[in-house]
Amino acid sequence: MGIDDVVCAVDVGTSAVRAALVTHDGQRLLEARSERVPDEGTETFDAERLWDGLCHVLRRITSGAAAPSHLRSLAIAGHVGQVLVDEQHRPLGRAGGWADARGVREVAAGWPDPGTALRLTGRPAMTGGAVPLLHWLKNKDPSLHQRMRWALAPKDFLVLRLTGEAATDMTSAAYTLGSDVTRQVWDPRLLAIGGTGPEHFPPQHAATDIVGAVTPAAADTTGLPPGLPVAAGGPDGTVGAAAVAGATPGPVVDVAGTTDVLTRVITSPDERPMAAVLNPYLTPGLWTCGGATGMTGGALAYWVRLLGLGDPATALRRLGPAVRAMPPGSDGLSMSPLLTGSRFPGWNQNERGMLWGLGEHHSAAHVLRAAQEAAAYVVRQAVDTLLVDDAPDIPVVLTGGPSRSPELAQLRADVLGRPVHVSSEADASLHGAALLALVAAGLEPDLPTAQARREPRLRRFIPQTPIAARYDQLYRQWLQAKD
Repeated sequence: MGIDDVVCAVDVGTSAVRAALVTHDGQRLLEARSERVPDEGTETFDAERLWDGLCHVLRRITSGAAAPSHLRSLAIAGHVGQVLVDEQHRPLGRAGGWADARGVREVAAGWPDPGTALRLTGRPAMTGGAVPLLHWLKNKDPSLHQRMRWALAPKDFLVLRLTGEAATDMTSAAYTLGSDVTRQVWDPRLLAIGGTGPEHFPPQHAATDIVGAVTPAAADTTGLPPGLPVAAGGPDGTVGAAAVAGATPGPVVDVAGTTDVLTRVITSPDERPMAAVLNPYLTPGLWTCGGATGMTGGALAYWVRLLGLGDPATALRRLGPAVRAMPPGSDGLSMSPLLTGSRFPGWNQNERGMLWGLGEHHSAAHVLRAAQEAAAYVVRQAVDTLLVDDAPDIPVVLTGGPSRSPELAQLRADVLGRPVHVSSEADASLHGAALLALVAAGLEPDLPTAQARREPRLRRFIPQTPIAARYDQLYRQWLQAKD
């Protein structure tokens, strides 16, 4: 393997777009990041602005003096959502993010056989997706609905702009509410409620399949070489889970960001808890259960902005000692962080954030600690659902922002009451996109092999018995107060 064995990895998160040039052995030669407007990608977002952000980070890594002259492939991991485009690949209205609920209530009320729909889609409840959005658009703006050519995930929209080809992966397809997830095909019955058919949805591929090549026009805009092969890619939570856990059933992977995405690999759809989402996994023959929890890290960022503390990193550096010194329970201050409704495992789109127990003695540091504790409580709810019948020593593998902080990792272990294995690779979705690109380029035979050769180190945090016991009490009180 030489310097020419370099791939381009992209991670499209709710808070930022990142890109990196990665060597075959996992070294990042160049990396760039572009912040997104706060809350862009949560409920709705501007797809053209997302494309501009991708072009910006790609130009930064391709124009540097250290950029290699030859790339082998590109793969994108992106947050869940839906972008509707016309024949010219122009977005139609505001795109939907992972918390977009437009049309959900109407679809839930109007679907003739909800039980069949939920079984086919592998969902425990009617959630957002392309089908509900199209149903909403058909009633809201019929002329715009008629102009729709493709319904795409956000990363599929970017692949379309890069290659001119419409394509998706099987896991992203499952989030549309229009795919039969066990057969991994578009279902006309599911799509009909959105007023469309399979011809408006792109072909489903494996995440590592090459689905197109960078066009000359996209090359001029991004700095990528024309003809660069582009893989189908996948959802950021699933790709991040694959990067740290590979194809091993058992542990729960927590990819923590604006929301925490909990993923557990299973060998059969029958193993899914009924409150969990069922998805085809990136490795053929395997499945995942779990889902995004709703606002967690995003709620912390919200409170930082609301309190005028700048950005979360700056606020936690300044208030860190006071936050870390806080006793369990934040001196009586508690909150629910679910600003945009709960998802896995509660599935209540009408739920909203709350703050209770506030007194004159509470400071900004108390609010930030309460937000950290609330995020951990939300994750515990999800973990307990996935591991309800399993031994308490089954670990949770943590990656994402909180994995950079030993204090937050210990908090998670104490609240969860089980070991937390913290991945040395905090940027799991970006790392996973690189693995997809390596397999797509033929530099690795398959995703499990690629992951095993670059498996991140794990640092183990175990619950501190007296603190974990106190958090178990607080968690149960939090459940009662929230409900």
